[in-house]
Amino acid sequence: MNFNILGYFIFLLITTYIIIIVGKICYRNGNIFVLELIPDHEELCQQINKMLLIAYYLINIGYCAMTLISWSTITNFTELIAVISSKTALIVGILAVLHYLNIFILTNYVQKLIK
Repeated sequence: MNFNILGYFIFLLITTYIIIIVGKICYRNGNIFVLELIPDHEELCQQINKMLLIAYYLINIGYCAMTLISWSTITNFTELIAVISSKTALIVGILAVLHYLNIFILTNYVQKLIK
């Protein structure tokens, strides 16, 4: 049995699910946050939030697909679980970093551009 193909499939399902759920939550709650940063520009805020969501999806799903190249050959089920867990944890960590980076950029630079 080829554990790598099974691992790729499971990994992509798990990470895509996590990315989509987190993206929807950030999009829903981020609109309020962006509107607070740029008051009286609701349409602009929605467009910024949509662009952030699209960039978020492209970067994260693309990165997940690119990580498949670096996988070594998986020989047993225990190794399969370990690889999927470590790669998924890396993706979740990257999501957290990107989230805080977006907040930092929005709070520090967008207000300066508007003023």
